[in-house]
Amino acid sequence: MTSPRERVLTALKRNGTPDRTPFEISWGAFTPLLMKTYREKTGSELPPEEYFDFDTRSVFPGPTRLKTDFTRFFPDGVEPEASFDEWGIGSVPTLYEIPDFKYHPLGTATTVAEIDAYPWPDFDAPYRYEGVRTQVATFHKRGYAVCGEMYQTLFETAWLMRDMQAFLMDMMLNEELTHAICERIAQIRVGQARQYALAGVDILRLGDDIVSQQGLMFSKELYNTYFKPRIKRIVAAAKEVNPDIIIFMHSCGKIEGMIDELIDAGVEVLNPVQPECNDQQAIKRTYGDRLSFWGGVGVQSVLPHGTPDEVRAATRKTIATLGPENGFLVAPAHILDPAIPWENIEAFIETVKEQR
Repeated sequence: MTSPRERVLTALKRNGTPDRTPFEISWGAFTPLLMKTYREKTGSELPPEEYFDFDTRSVFPGPTRLKTDFTRFFPDGVEPEASFDEWGIGSVPTLYEIPDFKYHPLGTATTVAEIDAYPWPDFDAPYRYEGVRTQVATFHKRGYAVCGEMYQTLFETAWLMRDMQAFLMDMMLNEELTHAICERIAQIRVGQARQYALAGVDILRLGDDIVSQQGLMFSKELYNTYFKPRIKRIVAAAKEVNPDIIIFMHSCGKIEGMIDELIDAGVEVLNPVQPECNDQQAIKRTYGDRLSFWGGVGVQSVLPHGTPDEVRAATRKTIATLGPENGFLVAPAHILDPAIPWENIEAFIETVKEQR
């Protein structure tokens, strides 16, 4: 294997055996408090992906030129520390600096006309990808596989804009409004997928938590009504530009009951195959000829609660289960937080780097 990019593409396309299982730390990120620990423990000013030399790098759209004031959608006012993303979703920080999403700009909408008149973001605008093309070319020159990030692709953005309870009720009782919200988001995502593909990313990373840890959050029929056809359009937009782009889908929870639908939508890599609520061995046995896997090491179990030796053993077992020869990129199942001892993070990194 001559580069991390070749290692990743060989593994995920299942067209050979890489020299070792590729790895990253999920989304290349620590939560803010754990990032402080990282700085203290390593003494490094480098981002984690550079210090630990992950096999992947990520790119994001450049800054928007829009100047939208979303507070007008909240006539009762917002907390002083509230901040808003480009969708107009407002959050306040919590103890661990993880946002608490409290402000849903479409929460009081009752008509399709209100949805159409909403100031939607311009994630699909070509000007936002001019710098992305340069970043991708630089990472490729350095030998890394590049991921175009597009999490909260449909369902999560929709419910965050509408409010979870209201949106789930809409899915059952207000089909017209639900389609209107999903369609406006999907149109932006289709354009965004095309721009990422034009920029040359290797992997398009989609993500929606569509299941709980107990099972389906809503029926397959509802998924097929509102989401799967639109995911297919997003995938098709990227594949039209670059048929070789790899389609990744993240969904925490017990995903086994939805895997067939995801494959039919065009998903090629499944993340994170959460070990606390999925039978990884059965999933690999059933779907390993059609899917590759990414993640697999538990952030609710062994990483926070195990010893370093137990982390090493669990990491080796995960690799043996999900990717003994190919079809796997090993990573924690989610972003790492302060509940995970630093020694366990080091044990994970050391273990994946020694695997051959």
